Amino acid sequence: MDRIAVMIGLGQLGRVFAGGLLRTGHVVVPVNRSDDPAAVAARVPEPDLVMISVAENDLHPLLGALPESWRENVGLLQNELLPRDWEAHGIDTPTVISVWFEKKAGTDAKALLSSPVCGPEAERLVAALGAIDLPARVVQDADDFLWELVRKNLYILTTNIAGLEAGGDVGSLWRERRNLLDEVAADVLDVQEWLVGRKFDQERLLAGLAEAIHADPGHGCAGRSAPARLTRALHHADVADLAVPALRRIAQTRGIS
Repeated sequence: MDRIAVMIGLGQLGRVFAGGLLRTGHVVVPVNRSDDPAAVAARVPEPDLVMISVAENDLHPLLGALPESWRENVGLLQNELLPRDWEAHGIDTPTVISVWFEKKAGTDAKALLSSPVCGPEAERLVAALGAIDLPARVVQDADDFLWELVRKNLYILTTNIAGLEAGGDVGSLWRERRNLLDEVAADVLDVQEWLVGRKFDQERLLAGLAEAIHADPGHGCAGRSAPARLTRALHHADVADLAVPALRRIAQTRGIS
């Protein structure tokens, strides 16, 4: 019997995962923005995997409307993910990947680090990415994987938000604006620890941030999502009553609320 993977969202990352799943013998059923997931679920009620590849702001509305028969086999790959995101929708055991490769239009996917994957279909995703020469690895322990999610959030948020002030690439940010990077990273970690509800070994996380920066020092800092990331971080900080002085200074300077 064919293995079936539903792919919700066929942007740059969605197409990468679809290609890997096709290479490993899956029938890939696409769900575009204009499609009704319930109508697709009526035709494909029990897929082996439902991979969700949508923007961060689109994730929660989609999870809230996800057909019931698809909720047992969800795969998530968004940035800024934490367990609270899927738990809020009663999804207990998704397969989650912290994506450490980038894909831009007209270029092949480029790996920075091996992408960690956790959950019941982790091996399936590792095999799919391996089939298209993208490194990935299974992380069994939930605490270890939570660290991986926070590490990725620290990298994305710190470089994006600091980049609003510094511009340039992450290597220059590390070499030339280290004080700025450290100040923003400290604020981001405060927010992440509040969101998760626990403390982390901050030295280890900062070492993980450094590893990611050195893996691709030419990576640009502030993409088009940076202002929205700062806005979300400030919202969390306000709810948690966190000072986050560097984030607030950058927001004021850039006119971001």
